[in-house]
Amino acid sequence: MNKSNMLASIPTEIKEEIFEEILSKDGVKIERIISYGHVTPEGKWYEQKDSEWVMLIQGEAILEFENSKEVKLFAGDYINIPALKKHRVSWTKPNFKTIWLVVHY
Repeated sequence: MNKSNMLASIPTEIKEEIFEEILSKDGVKIERIISYGHVTPEGKWYEQKDSEWVMLIQGEAILEFENSKEVKLFAGDYINIPALKKHRVSWTKPNFKTIWLVVHY
């Protein structure tokens, strides 16, 4: 058993969004994502075959869904994204490390 912390070991400089797998087993994957003003490239959509539970640990972000609906997330907020639901990150707080906890299932 190893103890860790979602807010530890964060690089001081983040040029590209960081995706870190924490655990993967029996069709479930848990990851930490670190954004620093990063967004999904214009015109690109995520459309995963698995559902995705997303919690914002630190920072602020806006998720945009294909139907133009936007959901603003603050630290502590979470959302469940059904499989095949097209979505993208349209905004994260500039000059601030936004920390996501994501469970793919």
